[in-house]
Amino acid sequence: MSPWTRWPLTARGTGAALLAALCFVLAHQFGIPELLYLSLLLALGVGASIATLYFVRSAERVSRAFSPDIATVGQEVLVRMRVDIRSPLPAGQGRWHDRLPDGVSGDSGGVFPQTHSGMRQGGPAVTLEYTATALRRGIRQIGPLAVVSTDPFGFAQRRHTVGAAVPLTIAPLIADFGALTDQPGEAGGSMHTTTDRLGQGTDNLIPRHYLPGDSMRRIHWRASAHRDELMVRQEEQETTPEAIVVLDRGVRRWVVEAARAPGVDPGFETAVSACVSAVSRLVQEGYQVTLVDIDGSPLGEPIDGGDTTGVELLAIALATVTARRDLPTEALARLVSGTSTGPLVLVTGAIDDADAAALAPVPHHSSLPVLLSVSAHQSVLAHAAETGWRVAAIPPDADLAAAWNGVVDRRGTHVGA
Repeated sequence: MSPWTRWPLTARGTGAALLAALCFVLAHQFGIPELLYLSLLLALGVGASIATLYFVRSAERVSRAFSPDIATVGQEVLVRMRVDIRSPLPAGQGRWHDRLPDGVSGDSGGVFPQTHSGMRQGGPAVTLEYTATALRRGIRQIGPLAVVSTDPFGFAQRRHTVGAAVPLTIAPLIADFGALTDQPGEAGGSMHTTTDRLGQGTDNLIPRHYLPGDSMRRIHWRASAHRDELMVRQEEQETTPEAIVVLDRGVRRWVVEAARAPGVDPGFETAVSACVSAVSRLVQEGYQVTLVDIDGSPLGEPIDGGDTTGVELLAIALATVTARRDLPTEALARLVSGTSTGPLVLVTGAIDDADAAALAPVPHHSSLPVLLSVSAHQSVLAHAAETGWRVAAIPPDADLAAAWNGVVDRRGTHVGA
């Protein structure tokens, strides 16, 4: 808003006030009573206009709606506002501006239309809308709405705010990672397992002895004839393959700003996006996926294979995640020691040779160990690749999907930016 909006008169009102003063001076100087009457009329008009804006009580209320409700980084958001007005007097055309915080951009202002009088509930209402772009992850406060209203004659103006700020959640971007093309059968997700066992069904049927209360429809007649006693089908569910995605939040491997607020450090933002993108791909592959910190602290509930809603909820939860106190990379090796898992994806920052050595035991416990580093040196990534990791560099300007596809489509490394 321009500083001139604090002046109670519009350009028309300022001109009228100056003309009133001039007429008053000329009336006394030349003895023309008509100029005195004109001066008085203009002064009364300007005064009445100011009074209608500043002393006549009115009530305004604003409600906002975002579409979509939850935005992702880089997405456009339609902001729609409904302003309900209860005033005994009509108002002239004015201007409005909705305050946008850092991390959100857009043309959030325009012309506020004229309104008629109305004191009843459900009186005059104005609908305003604009399009904003979500630039950075986090919870951003949209508003309050600032309105510069004028009187019906356009002499006076008043700047005031309506309502309070409303939070808009901006989740990390989910990149379209490619499928795991070389993980068939038990090494792959349940989607692959189902494909590799066509004709066998998704459940293994094992007969057991009939017990009182068992349904007759579950009797396994072939097994009963073979054993000369009643046998029923017992369904043994196949185990769901598991995958782990690790977001290394140790502040030593990031810049200090990554621990202060979400959306500040471009490198950490790339890492968060890579994590949720990897989770999304593995869930689509049929894995039960768990997202953890490098010390094993969970960053969300485990997500079952095919549960896309769970992925969306995880992305919302990651809207506010930041780096935290320093965490040693050795913690991950201790976490997987003595276990075996499916894919394990580690997303980290500026690791060094000591970190690569500490992470060396991890690939032996995973069917697909992937290490994505935002700012590690090429020699460090090469060191990690020698220990069994599939590595890729993902600087802030990198194509995440291309980096992912480069490490999962073949058994090797992808250390280029």
